[in-house]
Amino acid sequence: MKIRFMGQGKLEDLQSKVEGDEDLTLLSFGCMGEVSYEKELRGESDFFEKATRLSKQTQGVVVCGCITDTRGMKRKSALLAENGRLMGVSDMTHTFDGGISCGAGLRVYDTKVGKVGIAVGEDITVPKVVEALSACGSDVIVCPYGKVLNSTPQILLRAYAYLYGIPLVLCGMGYCLAVGAEGEIQFASAQNLATYVLEMRKEYHLMEERRRGVLCF
Repeated sequence: MKIRFMGQGKLEDLQSKVEGDEDLTLLSFGCMGEVSYEKELRGESDFFEKATRLSKQTQGVVVCGCITDTRGMKRKSALLAENGRLMGVSDMTHTFDGGISCGAGLRVYDTKVGKVGIAVGEDITVPKVVEALSACGSDVIVCPYGKVLNSTPQILLRAYAYLYGIPLVLCGMGYCLAVGAEGEIQFASAQNLATYVLEMRKEYHLMEERRRGVLCF
């Protein structure tokens, strides 16, 4: 899977920076900013349209992080567009120390490049989010992120990939990362724009467990 990472810059300016053959274009929270659903519906803004046009240009999948505003209720979200069509918007399901609202429900998108699970922002620090996305059949888990302040995302992505046998990619403001299904770092860069071809595979193993007591079915 050829991935184009975009850490910062205006969404409309980034259209000239794609190569045109990307399978997945992943943009951090530094590219779209804040989006009002009301303004989008009234035609007063066109952030979602710009993202879908970018997916049409690449003939692939675009995942972009943003702050969505629903009548004053703000959430960290990520939209997914494919080949000129908006497939949906996922919200961050966990919040920390207030300041922003959380959404509900995780989603795996069935796309031309496989099943894409989205962990929005700090959801990547919650193990059960990644476990659920993996259990629901994701071929890859992508995370649009904000500013990466330390090595925590790298450590977590490597652990998740090893535990759940699935590749993960993250795009933050000034940092991007791709981790293979065995927990190995395949790619990491501090560049604002970067491209990498991710090896797509999942790890499956037979696991047995012995328990005392009566099993209920």
